[in-house]
Amino acid sequence: MADSSFDIVSKIDRQEVDNALGQAAREVATRFDFKGTGAKIEWKGEHAIEIEASADDRASAVLSVFQDKLIKRNQSLKILDASEPRQSGQVSKISINLKEGITSEDAKKISKLIRDEGPKGVKAQVQGDELRVSSKKRDDLQTVIALVKAQDYDFAVQFTNYR
Repeated sequence: MADSSFDIVSKIDRQEVDNALGQAAREVATRFDFKGTGAKIEWKGEHAIEIEASADDRASAVLSVFQDKLIKRNQSLKILDASEPRQSGQVSKISINLKEGITSEDAKKISKLIRDEGPKGVKAQVQGDELRVSSKKRDDLQTVIALVKAQDYDFAVQFTNYR
């Protein structure tokens, strides 16, 4: 029998992020406490979002609205790399970069965890920006998934291609 396997990845569901951004933009446009503050949220390129408002606290409030929308769409807040509010002329801006992919250092951390604490006979190998985990027993793979989920990494993890 062939080995069973799955991939550990850190991917962004761009459609869900785009929907959350659209909802946040509509809410900011209609909410009374944002009237007259020039608050807006929009895409800046492929993997960046920018928030503008007349004051730091209003920009932070827009970020909070966006985070709420992401949570409702089951997206991890760990994909966001938000800067502190900064003044740019008359407006305050927050830049958000979207983090995607597992770095080689993070992949090494995960594979070390699997080697040290995971069941015997489970192999983990780095493939680009993802990690392939394989074993003869499917129960061992379930154990590894639970082990990785229990860790608190500073990036989002998903489990794909379970076979």
